[in-house]
Amino acid sequence: MLLKAPAESIPIQEISIPHKNIKLFIKREDLIHPQISGNKYWKLFYNINTYLEKNPENPYIITFGGAFSNHIAAVSAVGNLSGISTLGIIRGEELQDKWRDSPTLLLAKRNGMNLKFVTREEYRHKEKLTEFLSREFPDALIVPEGGTNKDAVEGVKMMLNDQTKDFDYLCTAVGTGGTVAGIAKFCEEDQNVIGFKVVDDASLEDKISELTSGRNFNLIDSCFGGYGKIKDENIRFINEFKEKYGIPLEPVYTGKMMQKVFELIDEGYFPENSRVLCFHTGGLQGIEGANLLLEKQNRNLII
Repeated sequence: MLLKAPAESIPIQEISIPHKNIKLFIKREDLIHPQISGNKYWKLFYNINTYLEKNPENPYIITFGGAFSNHIAAVSAVGNLSGISTLGIIRGEELQDKWRDSPTLLLAKRNGMNLKFVTREEYRHKEKLTEFLSREFPDALIVPEGGTNKDAVEGVKMMLNDQTKDFDYLCTAVGTGGTVAGIAKFCEEDQNVIGFKVVDDASLEDKISELTSGRNFNLIDSCFGGYGKIKDENIRFINEFKEKYGIPLEPVYTGKMMQKVFELIDEGYFPENSRVLCFHTGGLQGIEGANLLLEKQNRNLII
């Protein structure tokens, strides 16, 4: 199955805020596909299509991720829908006997993905793992963690269209950097791109610069305690946002981005009359896993 551009435009929804004449909008990329969500759809778009157009005799897709990875969920869905075998290299050997505790890994297994668990030390050296896998499976498509590579950046171009050209600021959460690189590379020259870092990675700016010639992006720390860490204030913001605007947010990426955007508006970061567009990058499947962890900690859940 080749991935196709949707027949209808992805909706852009205004977020009504009583602040300094700022116009805030969110592009609902989470609605693009029920299983291949948000930016993952576009990051896989050319990776998958280019590979399948070569008509491999025994197509096989290999990728990397953690126990709650949106990317693992998306790749497993592609495999299931296409009838293609998939392999997920999962960070954390300790999950070998506990993978059923992860809704994401359960979903991946139901989609037919094989799971291989490696130590965190092995996972840190994914280049070596990739070399080994390339020798073992020479005809396989090996997609990096988070789906970020040059093909992914090209796919992110599809998130931009005539509807996005009139915004002054384009905002996206940043994990591995592919989405913000694509937006910076293909947006209008007069647009400002803001990447909201949800990981504490000092090398991200250099990685993004390798993927795009654009220098019109700025990275803002939005970790709120660290990657995958969920504070009570994050839960409160996400639940209030959904109640007020009817838009669900997950706690690792888009939830933290939107919370930081609201903080920046309050601080006067955006000039008056700015038009700000945020990209909802999906990943809502992660809410179930987050709530399992929150429940064990006797904390409030994400609605």
